[in-house]
Amino acid sequence: MIQAIYGKKGSGKTKRLLDMANDALKVEHGDIVFIDDDKRYMYDLRHEVRFVDASEYSVKSADMFLGFIYGMLSQNFDVTAIFIDAFMKLVKTDISELGDFFAQLEAMSDKRGVRFVISVSGDPDLMPEFMRKYVI
Repeated sequence: MIQAIYGKKGSGKTKRLLDMANDALKVEHGDIVFIDDDKRYMYDLRHEVRFVDASEYSVKSADMFLGFIYGMLSQNFDVTAIFIDAFMKLVKTDISELGDFFAQLEAMSDKRGVRFVISVSGDPDLMPEFMRKYVI
């Protein structure tokens, strides 16, 4: 399952994502990962949530980010939820060009049973059609 928190900068996406990650500890029976583009929110998460600063791994494109996620999942079969903040900064690609990325991510989610929750910064009025089914 993929869920997206879609909104303009400053609309509370990160706070909502942090709360969801911390709350997931009550219901998830596996490992929870929180990926961000810096360490700014590391201490806002409970210590049981694995924090990953993706900027330390030189991710420069959507394909690299997808490979990064696949690598994480290949090393830890116990991951059941991945929360991704600052998604647009991580993939460095216009949202309108990410239909294939989300299709591949959805296939991986279905295959491995991993829930993805992603914060996407953008104008909801300009949201691509493929994104609408993921928005919560």
